[in-house]
Amino acid sequence: MKKALLAASLLTVGVAAHAQSSVTLYGRLDAGLQFMSGVPTSTLPGGNAAVANGSAHQYSAESGDWGTSLWGLKGVEDLGGGYKAVFQLEGSFNTMTGQGPGNNGLFNRWATVGVANDQFGTFLLGRELFISNGVWDFDPFGQSNWSSASLVRGRNWPQSSNNVSYQSPKVAGFDFYGQYSLSNATSWNGNGTTAQGRSDGAQITYTSSLFQIRGLYDEIRNPANGLLDDPYQFSREYFVGANVFLGQFKLQAVYQASRTSGGTTSISGSSTTSQEWGGVTWQATPAAALIAAVYHVNANNGGGNGNIYTVGGSYNLSKRTLLDIQVASARNSKTANFGLNANAAGNTVGTGNPLPGETQTGVYAGIQHSF
Repeated sequence: MKKALLAASLLTVGVAAHAQSSVTLYGRLDAGLQFMSGVPTSTLPGGNAAVANGSAHQYSAESGDWGTSLWGLKGVEDLGGGYKAVFQLEGSFNTMTGQGPGNNGLFNRWATVGVANDQFGTFLLGRELFISNGVWDFDPFGQSNWSSASLVRGRNWPQSSNNVSYQSPKVAGFDFYGQYSLSNATSWNGNGTTAQGRSDGAQITYTSSLFQIRGLYDEIRNPANGLLDDPYQFSREYFVGANVFLGQFKLQAVYQASRTSGGTTSISGSSTTSQEWGGVTWQATPAAALIAAVYHVNANNGGGNGNIYTVGGSYNLSKRTLLDIQVASARNSKTANFGLNANAAGNTVGTGNPLPGETQTGVYAGIQHSF
């Protein structure tokens, strides 16, 4: 009898210990078909390196136009006293080809370990999405390829390594998030000996049932020289955004600015950009949402200005599967060549940017499944 009771007690302890830790596998697959006009071509020798002097239509199968295809693992272990050990591993991939990111970055988005406490917040070490990704909560099209990142040439969605980050709990509607990324070079900001320059940032958010406001500041240093010398890659960013919740409608408005230290070495020639956008989401039914948005950017030193006008929506077939569609048009001033995608600056065939002053229009329809 005593042996039976002892065995039952050990089994109970084992079950309790197991219940205090968990590992979750999760992911998202996004795929669709796309049409785009204004894709650059060239009749000059040199292939993709040639300067664009013409344009054409393009039909393509795409992954991640409505949201990055990814998979990951995350886990938690109860340490007692309200503390938990946490980890997250996450990598992106191309649904159409099955290929992962370059440079053998299996977990190119997240590779973190840390400690969390509901009262004191979460402290993490490792690789994360950079803090500038905080803008996506205020973008009507979320992480769609054709959204706020397009007009800042990808400045809104980088990742960063060598991170130390802290996320506070929410207190009276406010929460704070801070991130600091070491260059790991012998020069603090970076000197060309490592792949990343120093980067850091802080954001504060207030959330209520009626609205949400966020302020964000960050900077990314050029790993080659430690400078802030390209508004689309290595610069300081200032951001303020608002979400307003009105029943079935969500209204969003944002101001974002990117500033260098004055000099420029980038191909764009610009040292500052200013971007604004606004949009509305109508949750017409629990399953169907319609979205409309306008994005605008102005770049100095002859960089010109561009606008993206876009409408779209999604329909949830289930809690995990949705259909999506987006129609968008990028329109440029005489000297600007912003495209629908977050292309690097330049006027060569390989960038995908339209010709200066030209329009680029696209339609995307796809399916997304989360697990």
